[in-house]
Amino acid sequence: MQRINKNVVLALLSLTSLVFLLFQLYYYKFYLSQKNGSVFSKVRGLQSGQDSTRWVSLFRAAEKMGFQWLKIINKDPRLDGMDDLSGIEIALHYIFKLASHAIHLVVFYERSGNYLWHGPLRLKQHMDRKFVPFRKLHFGRYAGAYEKPELLLVSIDDLKVQIPKSPSSFLEEMSHSRFLECRYREARAFFQLYPDDASLDAVEFRKKAKSLLHLAALTLNSLGVKFWLSSGTCLGWYRQCNVIPYSKDVDLGVFIKDYKADIIPAFQKAGLPLKHKFGKVEDSLELSFQGDDDVKLDIFFFYEEDDHIWNGGTQAKSGKKFKYLFPKFTLCWTEFIGLKVHVPCETLQYIEANYGPDWKVPLKTWDWKSSPSNVQYNGVWPVNEWDDVIQIY
Repeated sequence: MQRINKNVVLALLSLTSLVFLLFQLYYYKFYLSQKNGSVFSKVRGLQSGQDSTRWVSLFRAAEKMGFQWLKIINKDPRLDGMDDLSGIEIALHYIFKLASHAIHLVVFYERSGNYLWHGPLRLKQHMDRKFVPFRKLHFGRYAGAYEKPELLLVSIDDLKVQIPKSPSSFLEEMSHSRFLECRYREARAFFQLYPDDASLDAVEFRKKAKSLLHLAALTLNSLGVKFWLSSGTCLGWYRQCNVIPYSKDVDLGVFIKDYKADIIPAFQKAGLPLKHKFGKVEDSLELSFQGDDDVKLDIFFFYEEDDHIWNGGTQAKSGKKFKYLFPKFTLCWTEFIGLKVHVPCETLQYIEANYGPDWKVPLKTWDWKSSPSNVQYNGVWPVNEWDDVIQIY
């Protein structure tokens, strides 16, 4: 079998970090700089120039060693919200083949939520689908999101390479790294039908909701409590890639198995007093914290059964209980208002369960006891438990 030259391998391994660095400089300098807002035509030329002068020579060196290579590109999702730039394509994967050997280079990019992202491995129609056994490539079946790893320089067979300082943590992230992009095209179509509310009140609410969500994420992440966007906040992300301006709150979901008694003290320490606590850990737990002005944070705890998942609701004045049923779901990463957060991977089923088939139509009037499609009456709390299961502050 033909031996692979270590210098070529080193050059190919270096390519990933080089592509990442070049794109970051290119992206921040020319896309986000105020003074360069009109240099779109120049940018395209600069990108191809850097390609040819900085690392195309690496491909040529690989070809001289007998490597064949394939470049996978696709649209840059970070620019999807910018109408003039949404067609820009970036390199996502490079695959090098020599005899029966293959090197798969996955290009990671930094996102505004301070995390690393890689795109999916999707072959275009003209590409050779037999180039390598693509189904055996673990990276790229889906887009993925990762925490920024601390890198360590190591020597392997006299070849100096960088690896994550904690390889086990990085590999563990792989199993739950799947990333869902916001549906910008559908959001633009939604706003064509229902123009966005640009009033001062709407802008102010979205600003406060963003601040509250970031604080909630910081608090829950510090406790190691996994959460996801739920209810109206999830609907806003899926339908319009933004906070629904008339929702008046931020909604999060947490599996009851991840509940920690430290949650309430942690939010109070963060400056968010407890507004109400309904239910108990064993049944229908719900916490609400008061943010700025009338913006509140609702955390709903979800209970897993054999064939469905549910969360509960309590009417304070009557002690009536309600249950909201969802089909089973898993969690994916997404980016929402500058934050890396979880959403249900099966988002459409989750949304339809809660809001029905007409979820695309905005409803400013909503009764949490009767409007949801998945609500069920669930009895009444015993009067002797009211002091424990109905707490209003």
